[in-house]
Amino acid sequence: MIVIMGASGTIGQALLQRLGELGVPARALGREPEKLHAQIKSYGWPHIEAAYADAADSESLHRAFVGASQLFLVLSNSPAQIKLETSVIHQAVETGIEHIVKISSPAFHPSAPVAVAGWHQEIERNLAESGITHTVLRPYAFMQNLLRFGPTIAAEEVFFGAMGQTACNFVDCRDIADVAAEALTNREATGRVYTLTGSETFSYPQIADKLSVVLARPIRYINLYTEVLRRDLIERGGMPSWLANHVVEIQAMAIALPETPTDDVARLLGRAPRTLDAFLREHAGHFR
Repeated sequence: MIVIMGASGTIGQALLQRLGELGVPARALGREPEKLHAQIKSYGWPHIEAAYADAADSESLHRAFVGASQLFLVLSNSPAQIKLETSVIHQAVETGIEHIVKISSPAFHPSAPVAVAGWHQEIERNLAESGITHTVLRPYAFMQNLLRFGPTIAAEEVFFGAMGQTACNFVDCRDIADVAAEALTNREATGRVYTLTGSETFSYPQIADKLSVVLARPIRYINLYTEVLRRDLIERGGMPSWLANHVVEIQAMAIALPETPTDDVARLLGRAPRTLDAFLREHAGHFR
């Protein structure tokens, strides 16, 4: 039995879909299990169940983990991340979980510090010290995060950033989920660290060009000063300050540390990663 923390999130939902297709027994965990149960029932997956679990409630974790051998761990980034994920890891060990697959972040680098990456670095350290068998997935920027540009593209035919012409790695969350499923079902894939990207890098101006083709109207990328972008994310985007800082930090990291694709997705799945072109076509309606 595999238990899935974060089953209602983008990656967790895609992992449920994949395990459902594979016929692998799983337990989807969340604070609103009735919604997960309704989704599972709609897909007709008799081998998948839903249960209540809250990362801040150790008793709920213990109940949810009983009878399971593996844990998929992904929580939304937050200032409480280290405390919450470390608590989940400790409870997994105490309950008898044998293997954890954790979603992390690109490795922390002191020359271009990203606070969230530092949190994940500490959690990875705690995971290693727990002694449990574990697999770490370090995905780069999610293609799905590009959807946050939808409102300004639809209304003003423009989106904003602070990366200039810098090319970045992007990866589809469904590929991350497929890799997670492989790590959870193939013993030969466990116990390692995988850095997940698509097969190409793209700059924001290049993405604007691609959107212009897909939407059949000119889309512009406007580069902002870092402080202006941070303020815009908070005031117009409604982001909490820590999250706006994170967005700014990862864009600064991309400039300071040039990104190149890895072949981890292709090696593990035996196929090429999903492409950005296909993703933008699939989600074109989100930008109209």
